[in-house]
Amino acid sequence: QLVESGGGSVQAGVSLRLSCAASYTGDPHCLAWFRQAPGKEREGVASTDSDGHQRYGDSALGRFTASRDSTTNTLYLQMTNLQPEDTATYYCAAGDFCHSSPSPYSAWGQGTQVTVS
Repeated sequence: QLVESGGGSVQAGVSLRLSCAASYTGDPHCLAWFRQAPGKEREGVASTDSDGHQRYGDSALGRFTASRDSTTNTLYLQMTNLQPEDTATYYCAAGDFCHSSPSPYSAWGQGTQVTVS
C-alpha cells in the first residue's frame, strides 16, 4: 500500500515536499514518482532504486529531488521553484525495476494534487 501526502495549492516559485508512506512485504527495488495533468498521459518524474540510483524526467531535472528513507519506508519528492506547468496529480509507485514508463510498476498510491498558480 502506498499513501501520498503533501500536495496543495501554492504560488509559483515556492517549494513543496511530497511524501509517500509505503507498507509492503519485501523491499521493492524501485520507488518512483509520476504525475498526470488533465488530458495528458502519466509522466515519470523521478525514481530511486534500492542501490541508491536516481533518475529524473526532463521536467524535474534541476528542480526536484527524490529521496528514500528505508528505515521508515517513506519516499519523498522535494520540489522547488514550482511553476504552473507542474500542476498535476502526483502518484507514488513501486516496482521491481525502474523505468520512465508507468507500465512496469505493480503498486500505486491514490495520488495527491498539486496546483500551482
